[in-house]
Amino acid sequence: MKVLANDGISQSGIDALVKGGIEVITTKVAQEQLVNYINENQVDVILVRSATKVRKDIIDGCPSIKIIGRGGVGMDNIDVAYAKEKGISVINTPASSSESVAELVFAHLFSGVRFLYDSNRNMHLDGDTRFDALKKAYADGIELKGKTIGIVGIGRIGQAVAKMALGLGMRVIATDKFIKEVSVNVDFYNGKSVAFDLELVSFEEVIKQSDFITLHVPAQDGYVIGEKELAAMKKGAGIVNAARGGVIDEVALVDALNSRQIAFAGLDVFENEPTPATQVLMNPYVSLTPHIGAATLEAQDRIGTELASQIISILK
Repeated sequence: MKVLANDGISQSGIDALVKGGIEVITTKVAQEQLVNYINENQVDVILVRSATKVRKDIIDGCPSIKIIGRGGVGMDNIDVAYAKEKGISVINTPASSSESVAELVFAHLFSGVRFLYDSNRNMHLDGDTRFDALKKAYADGIELKGKTIGIVGIGRIGQAVAKMALGLGMRVIATDKFIKEVSVNVDFYNGKSVAFDLELVSFEEVIKQSDFITLHVPAQDGYVIGEKELAAMKKGAGIVNAARGGVIDEVALVDALNSRQIAFAGLDVFENEPTPATQVLMNPYVSLTPHIGAATLEAQDRIGTELASQIISILK
């Protein structure tokens, strides 16, 4: 049995697969060469993250494939229904990256409220000549404690965000089309925990009441946050998207940032990846990361071992 981990896999995942008698190939194969490579090497399992797409052409062109695995949550880069019609198992790791994505959300929030996205650029350029001016420019930061964070989508990642927010002393409100009540445990280092019933409200109330909004929804047919929603947010609010590109209208977002209706945005995902719009990349009020929500060593270890466990179970 052969596994092609086309977008990489942690060493712990490789070790688990090898121990299970499975050969692991970590060669990065270009999208247009995948069909030939898989057929020439009789690959049984293809593992991807967000870069490689497994569409109908690959499914039809590679009869040896028995399993398609996605290291992460969303599977919009895989034709899941079609693969299942063809008898192919499709797996992912929905729980493995929750903590890592949630921590990145707060990295962007802290960056936003303390102007780190801007001061990190300007201190490099002018820190030695304009120190006092920069100190004054960044003197109006605010604290997260006591503020309201609105979570759109309260699945595993949304709940991880909620726990961190509660630990910081924030008020948490959330909305979800499919989940109507949620209780979370905020765990501490000493083994103690505190249970909270989250406050679930309508989408419109999240938009109106939140000081900060964070999105944790799958890819949509249209925008979740567009011009109308941005205009309805509190003036000076912040927004973070570490979910999927295309759930925020980036043109409307840039307009809202430039008019100062929105104070800042934190973006880990973009409408056009891997070539985000220049007006987004160059906007002075945006904290940017290149789709690294799950890119921690701990998350990659969990993803690798979870994929290995599922693959071995299916193949055996």
